[in-house]
Amino acid sequence: MATISSSSFIISPNFHQESTKLFKTNLLKLKFHPHKPQSLPLKFTRRRLNAVAEDTSVATADPFSVASRRLYVGNIPRTVKNDELQKIVEEHGAVEKAEVMYDKYSGRSRRFAFVTMKTIEDAAAAAEKLNGTQIGGREVKVNITEKPLQTLESSSVLQAEDSQFVDSEYKVYVGNLAKSVTTESLKAFFAEKGKALSAKVSRVPGTSKSSGYGFVTFASEEDVDAAISSLNNAVFEGQKIRVNKA
Repeated sequence: MATISSSSFIISPNFHQESTKLFKTNLLKLKFHPHKPQSLPLKFTRRRLNAVAEDTSVATADPFSVASRRLYVGNIPRTVKNDELQKIVEEHGAVEKAEVMYDKYSGRSRRFAFVTMKTIEDAAAAAEKLNGTQIGGREVKVNITEKPLQTLESSSVLQAEDSQFVDSEYKVYVGNLAKSVTTESLKAFFAEKGKALSAKVSRVPGTSKSSGYGFVTFASEEDVDAAISSLNNAVFEGQKIRVNKA
């Protein structure tokens, strides 16, 4: 069996003092430097700045740029497909995309579509030329889906509409309106079923875009009941509307 000499474990009496002195001496030799953030390579920094600039440009893009080029085309025949509609509209301007809306359950056309034009000028020209014309024997309604209020004249028109609204205790709420519905078209639609006094379409603040609901007033309770019974769930400009007492 191997033996270990006890002399190997003899500890110097000054070990504590010597080790403490050695530790203090080494500690004094340590140097502390304040942390300095590493600078990014110039190439990476420029790339990051460019990305931020791109993000900013997207955030500040004109929210109406696409909507002001998009046409609503209502009351089209169920047989009309995307390519056929695009060819019809292309006679009056450059088309970016044509999309017929279909019912997700039945797969049948909902009799309306959206056509995005290349420019605002193309959209205006196509809406003017096609609105009121016939496609497949049906008179279609064509208008730009959304227009920003860029002039005082546009703003004053909407203010005039609000001021002309005649409120009444005999009033109905009309929900699920298409974005293309105007105060005039709403009043005309209800006037067919009763003596509508006035109508008002709620709009998204700062735009001429419908918020999707409105109000119609009448002269009597009987007119209100007649409007609800005959027009609730009726299809108006491609959408089934809800009508109930306000």
